[in-house]
Amino acid sequence: MTFLASKVFYLSQLLQVCTDTLLGIFNGVFSTLFSWTAAVRLQEKETKLTDDGAPGQQESTDQTTPTSVNYHFLRTCNYKCGFCFHTAKTSFILPLDEAQRGLKLLKEAGMEKINFSGGEPFLHQKGDYLGKLVQYCKQDLQLPSVSIVSNGSMIREKWFQKYGDHLDILAISCDSFDESTNQLIGRAQGKKSHLDNLYKIRNWCQQYKVAFKINSVINTFNIDEDMSDNIAELHPVRWKVFQCLVIGGENAGENALRDAERFVISDQQFQEFLDRHSNVDCLVPESNEKMRNSYLILDEYMRFLDCREGRKDPSKSILDVGVEGAIRFSGFDERMFLKRGGKYLWSKADMKMEW
Repeated sequence: MTFLASKVFYLSQLLQVCTDTLLGIFNGVFSTLFSWTAAVRLQEKETKLTDDGAPGQQESTDQTTPTSVNYHFLRTCNYKCGFCFHTAKTSFILPLDEAQRGLKLLKEAGMEKINFSGGEPFLHQKGDYLGKLVQYCKQDLQLPSVSIVSNGSMIREKWFQKYGDHLDILAISCDSFDESTNQLIGRAQGKKSHLDNLYKIRNWCQQYKVAFKINSVINTFNIDEDMSDNIAELHPVRWKVFQCLVIGGENAGENALRDAERFVISDQQFQEFLDRHSNVDCLVPESNEKMRNSYLILDEYMRFLDCREGRKDPSKSILDVGVEGAIRFSGFDERMFLKRGGKYLWSKADMKMEW
């Protein structure tokens, strides 16, 4: 080999070594950078920030359709039920046009049923605000089902005359058929009879062709009561029976406006109540397990509330980020929603009722 050829061969070998070294360094840096980026993305996906910047909300990777939504559009109430888990922490109510905009977004995302609740939904503007929402959902959005949950104390017949055609179901909360027990619970306003209102509203529902429903929260004050005969007499389309539920920040904990601990019953006590009423055909039981994550709940700002951690962690408002952007943080368990009978014959047009 000549001197020149030897020189070229040596330089080519040196260049190959340098190239291999640089490639090794580059691959190591790229691999580290890729791993770090993937870890950051995974962490961002698993942990999100709530509106106040507190970590803890988890994003669901499954796309959820808001088939049935409970809109608690206000928190104020004229009753003081000791176990209330949606308390008057604010007095905020959206302007009507903004509430309607949000309801339209929900309809476009697949909502079939809307339930208006509170607080006491008939309290604001003597029920006229509520009536306009009901009319908008049935007349403009053409929703199959529009329902309300109320304590019944503020409802007047003229409301049925004006808005009754647009309402499918009216649920009245009644925890006891003993007036003194309702007073102890706080299901009362002064000395007015809660039961008188209940029977009066049942009659109006029949007169104005609205399906009548009863909701009862089973707790330490009514656990031994037998309500079978009263339910048979009132003949609701559904009797929803809830086990008293504790939600941190609402009816339990340092900053809560209620203390529900003295109302709490065991799973066994709840089952004994259900067994006692097993002859009631319209009974729909909901234990704490079934209830906690099986509802899509919107608060007064139209934020979905995630109850998975035993408290209500809000998403961002659907008015700001859309339904898809907010519902991922709802904590909604669709499997449990179906298991508890969340989807049922909920349009009065399909009920074939004998008015």
